[in-house]
Amino acid sequence: MSKGLLIVISAPSGTGKTTLSNELLKRVDGIRYSVSITTRPPRPGEEDGREYVFVSEKDFTARRERGELIEWARVHGYWYGTPKEFLGRELAAGYDVLLDIDVQGGRQIKLTHPDAVLIFIAPPSLTVLEKRLRERRQDDEPSIQKRMQAVRDEIAAAADYDYLIVNHRVPEASEQLCAVVTAERCRMSRSRLPLEQAIS
Repeated sequence: MSKGLLIVISAPSGTGKTTLSNELLKRVDGIRYSVSITTRPPRPGEEDGREYVFVSEKDFTARRERGELIEWARVHGYWYGTPKEFLGRELAAGYDVLLDIDVQGGRQIKLTHPDAVLIFIAPPSLTVLEKRLRERRQDDEPSIQKRMQAVRDEIAAAADYDYLIVNHRVPEASEQLCAVVTAERCRMSRSRLPLEQAIS
């Protein structure tokens, strides 16, 4: 059995990363979603263990020190990390695994998993992004300004990624995301069957 494909999706806040990740999971079979852990409080409508596993800073530090996280980063004042055990188990079983993480985490993953596919989702413009952040009404004004300041650094980090998708509209961006994953699955180097067996 071949090892699964590790897919990393990163984007500035408000770009539509979560929406596109959910579309990918709905439309493409065989992908497991890795639920990150975080020290930030849940937002309205979020459920522990679904969007994130919500933990205290003490618990997060303990997990990191025990070696339970494959990557971690502090983003907008809170810690985020990816559990190592789930990732290793699902990839070894042949499943593709999706990580919805920030660019700091994406860089760490590329160091430990050079074959990982890194996809950056960008907004059409900074003006559009700021409008989206205001319309979702999850952040106060200082938080919005802080996020906008971080966007330029995140976009600069996209140069290290394998693919760039500009999210003008969700349907088109979703098509592109699914196409990237399908193409990566078809790479000869990732083939789950020897060529002779596949055509016999």
